[in-house]
Amino acid sequence: MPADLYRPTSPLDSPEHEAFRATVRRFVQDEIQPHHAQWERDGQVPQALWRRAGELGLLCLTMPPEYGGAGVDFSYSAIAVEEMARAGATGPLFYLHSDIVAPYLLHYGTESQKQQWLPRMARGEVIAAIGMTEPGAGSDLAAIRTRAEPRDGGWCINGQKIFISNGQIADLVLLAAKTDPARGAKGVSLLLVDTQTPGFSRGRKLDKLGMHAQDTSELFFADVQVGADALLGEAGSGFKAMMNELPQERLLVAITAVAAMEAGVEWTRDHVSQRQAFGAPLADKQTVRHRLADCHANTLVARSFLNDCLRRHLAGELDTATASVAKYWCSEMQFKVLDDCLQLFGGYGYMREYPIARAWVDARVQRIYGGTTEIMKEIVARSLF
Repeated sequence: MPADLYRPTSPLDSPEHEAFRATVRRFVQDEIQPHHAQWERDGQVPQALWRRAGELGLLCLTMPPEYGGAGVDFSYSAIAVEEMARAGATGPLFYLHSDIVAPYLLHYGTESQKQQWLPRMARGEVIAAIGMTEPGAGSDLAAIRTRAEPRDGGWCINGQKIFISNGQIADLVLLAAKTDPARGAKGVSLLLVDTQTPGFSRGRKLDKLGMHAQDTSELFFADVQVGADALLGEAGSGFKAMMNELPQERLLVAITAVAAMEAGVEWTRDHVSQRQAFGAPLADKQTVRHRLADCHANTLVARSFLNDCLRRHLAGELDTATASVAKYWCSEMQFKVLDDCLQLFGGYGYMREYPIARAWVDARVQRIYGGTTEIMKEIVARSLF
């Protein structure tokens, strides 16, 4: 884009942020992009990539140094997410590990649990997943059926999870389970499950519409016996903890959406400037110019709103309803903008060798995971009355 084009003011524009962005960008260019097509064929990324990210200090950025992190604020995580999204690097889902699972441990874990898991997560030696969704319980987390019953001084877990990102390569699963089913949502607890524990098994690596380099799996728990020290926080506090942590998860989806939109508009601007039709560049056609102008305007609006949400989150002021607006509006707009961009590529846009095609198909899940658009609208609607 032209250097003088309007850009909304951002909380991510300091010299320190720009230096960090350059580091992440080099990592993506050197360690991810040359291999991503192969990982899409494999259906997962190698565990060695996580260790390399750990060596460069790119994992668990917001965790305190005593637990292996960099001790920086969330703005640096946002930059890492943006750079991955702009490159279409959907395989390594670092933010789930670093900015969703790790904060649960930091906020609710005992000192022993933090010392046991966080330093190894920061080094990329342990890969984390979160086990919430079940075949009969998606956005309605209170409806989960996986059980954890007291036994032999610990907990015996039985149940099934589905659509679990990092499921095939995870060493640690942060698991939501019912410890007191009679209490509904107040009977949900969180447990830390080492995937080497007997009774744990991985099911299929699911064949998804998009995000082919990122493994998504079924997980099974058959009389999985864990100690009392596997409980994260107090029994029955899991649902409240999830509600507290979900705004950041939803903000992460919005960050991904906006960065992907910005990349899509840039790719499309370059394409229509070079592609010839009827003896002139596509960009000379008014209908093309106007559609791209619409994509640009929508992306600017999304970026402005996202930047405000980032400022609020950094100040500890981002509420659940606003995070839900960011998640659903930005992800819905992402799909619209990328669909318009793909259209301007013509037949080339339907070829997976073009980044716009992969970005379009990868974008579809953004309207589903982290809470569907329909559930987000219900949360927002409740805040109005």
